[in-house]
Amino acid sequence: MIDVTDDILEDNENFDNDNDGLYEHWKIEVDPGQKPVRIDKYLAEKNPYQSRNRIQNAADAGFIHVNGTPVKSNYKVRPGDIVTLMLDRPKHDTSIVAEDIPLNIVYEDDQLMVINKEAGMVVHPGAGNFTGTLINAVAWHMKDVKDFDPNDPEVGLVHRIDKETSGLLVVAKTPEAKTALGKQFFNKTTHRSYNALVWGNLVEDEGRVEGNIGRDPKDRLRMKVFAPDSEIGKPAVTHYRVLERYGYTTLLECVLETGRTHQIRAHMKHIGHPLFGDERYGGTEILRGQRSSTYKAFIQNGFKICPRQALHAKTLGFVHPTTGRQMDFDSEWPDDFARLIDKWRHFIKGTTADTFEQN
Repeated sequence: MIDVTDDILEDNENFDNDNDGLYEHWKIEVDPGQKPVRIDKYLAEKNPYQSRNRIQNAADAGFIHVNGTPVKSNYKVRPGDIVTLMLDRPKHDTSIVAEDIPLNIVYEDDQLMVINKEAGMVVHPGAGNFTGTLINAVAWHMKDVKDFDPNDPEVGLVHRIDKETSGLLVVAKTPEAKTALGKQFFNKTTHRSYNALVWGNLVEDEGRVEGNIGRDPKDRLRMKVFAPDSEIGKPAVTHYRVLERYGYTTLLECVLETGRTHQIRAHMKHIGHPLFGDERYGGTEILRGQRSSTYKAFIQNGFKICPRQALHAKTLGFVHPTTGRQMDFDSEWPDDFARLIDKWRHFIKGTTADTFEQN
């Protein structure tokens, strides 16, 4: 089985490896009668439990090798090729172990559960985070359910949110539920919105950001935006709407038309408005505002109040896989996010609109 998960590529921020030291995790020799076919398609057919997109991500990160050399996902395999999956960590037992970790479950029935994830919790075991994840907690919660196996890829997470992002996600308890929900995410019929505090005072009250998202060649833990016609990365579209303005920062509602890794974070960085507190995308610098020591202290205090990217998955909507009923959920801001917004609201009081430039 090919162990290629999103977490290997996006949740291993505890690792700082320059890819010189890679470890073999899986190897196969291409059959003598194999016709030339793209390697991402070939590997997806060899392992139906892994999506083609995940395999493409692994190839983009330099983890798919053929005859000892990294290849891109459009490489066509040939008879006799030796294909290996190379990762920047030794092979590890990835079996999911149940752990008694509290979960904020906002809805649950025999098919699915909706969880309001706290910031700081990784959703799935991966490099650097093999325990303490949301799925370890789900395994504990479901430990007395005879037919639920947390190691079965046909159940469990339907979508993911970043470790330091808080908010709603749905977990499938049955293969049928995961298939039905997965199709809704693929067909873009789900409804998801995020609240984000970004640097700067945006010119328009609403807008659309379009740009392919792919791994940054200079930093594989960060995503980069490429031109839509560049054939680099995956197409991505984010819609945003201004909720409140605080002069030097803006509170946005972001709606995803696609669901790419770090999509909102990368898109906002791309248009010059990184998320407040987002260290990986430059949001922990004082990007807008005053030169006074009082203002600098105000910003530093804001970073302490919410020591992460200010991003919350606020709403989630989908059609129930068995009842056909529309299910819509809305979550309250977590304490750190709410305190940060309250701080900016107090800051803006007493100022005038012409104090700030829109940029």
